Amino acid sequence: MISLNIPIEPVAASRPRVTRTGHAYDTKKYSKFKRDVKYWLKFNYKEELIEHKPIMIDYTFYRPIQSSLSKKEHDIRKNNVVLPIVKPDLDNYIKAMQDCLTGHVISDDNMVVDIHARKFYSEEPHIEVEITELGD
Repeated sequence: MISLNIPIEPVAASRPRVTRTGHAYDTKKYSKFKRDVKYWLKFNYKEELIEHKPIMIDYTFYRPIQSSLSKKEHDIRKNNVVLPIVKPDLDNYIKAMQDCLTGHVISDDNMVVDIHARKFYSEEPHIEVEITELGD
């Protein structure tokens, strides 16, 4: 099993924007997120690329607590009494991480046969990833 604790605030995958000339590009926030995560993986993940094996990935996304809340509301979110049922959607967080892991940890995201994911609030936004090889 591979465990990664990525100290970067999660960002949801966004749809590519298209210019009038037909050139597609990602939003600045999403591009920066992908660049930062790939850079972190490059220097912190030292194992071989996982190839041609079915895998299960478990994601836990810790998003920031809104700064406009009262201290009481802040503490409620910090203690996970209230869970983040606001945008962005969990599947967009997953898609963003799949894009980052592909080519750096796993050879292709079609090897993923099982995904578990959740999102919480945290004073220190980060992403936890556990990858388990399921066999041949």
